[in-house]
Amino acid sequence: MRRAISVASSVFLMLAAPLAQAQEDEAVSVTGDAPAEQSSSAGLAEQLANPVANLISVPLQFNYDCCYGPADGDRLTVNVQPVIPFSVGEDWNLITRTIVPIITQGETVQGAGGMSGLGDVVQSFFLSPKEAKNGLVWGVGPAILYPTGKTGFSAEKWGAGPTAVVLKQGGGMTYGLLANHIWSFAGDSIEPGVSATFIQPFVTKTLPDSTAFTINTETTRDWKRDTWTVPINFVVSHVYSVGKQPISLAVGARYYAERPEGGPNWGARFVATFLFPQ
Repeated sequence: MRRAISVASSVFLMLAAPLAQAQEDEAVSVTGDAPAEQSSSAGLAEQLANPVANLISVPLQFNYDCCYGPADGDRLTVNVQPVIPFSVGEDWNLITRTIVPIITQGETVQGAGGMSGLGDVVQSFFLSPKEAKNGLVWGVGPAILYPTGKTGFSAEKWGAGPTAVVLKQGGGMTYGLLANHIWSFAGDSIEPGVSATFIQPFVTKTLPDSTAFTINTETTRDWKRDTWTVPINFVVSHVYSVGKQPISLAVGARYYAERPEGGPNWGARFVATFLFPQ
């Protein structure tokens, strides 16, 4: 786990160096182009608040959680989460959202040791109208669970189910809800089946300078084990330009209002999102 935290710290420092330079450049820039740049950054920040925006983005999300099991073990999960929209005719977009988790976990039971490896991949597809009506945006489609994870980090099952998102934007505010439900349909017959609901209500306030404040929950209901996991997240983000590459950097903290026995108590998050406006 120390090695994983060291790697995460190194990545943060690598990103922080160009960020500091970008902030310095912004501070000395007093040209007439500054308002346009701020407007563009604010627009990107508002698009980021929309899970089905017509924007290619590649978030690298570092999640640190503590404290698992009787040994109070910690876990670092790095989610690689590319979001890629595709045009489908004149009126619709198909947005793919993929979550690839890379996990390093410390010792949760004395003497058991830690472990690391890939977790199960979840991929969602949203069919969404290109034009929002009165600020209302929505998307529906399937979510698929791929059993790519290492033993101990995997359900060992293939799964699928519906997913949907609905949100409203206006006046710098975004209110929305993203949800899915996944049932298992194939995989290791020895392992228990999957029936899990994910619910993510979210509220984001985006300022004109592209700073955004988000509060959400990433609630999971495991119907097979009869458990709830309810982390409440508060995240602050800002869009920067490193050269010509726009990047959103975000930091946040979370508290677990509900968790299974042996689950984590609290956590922290750092996200670097590379943006590719179309």
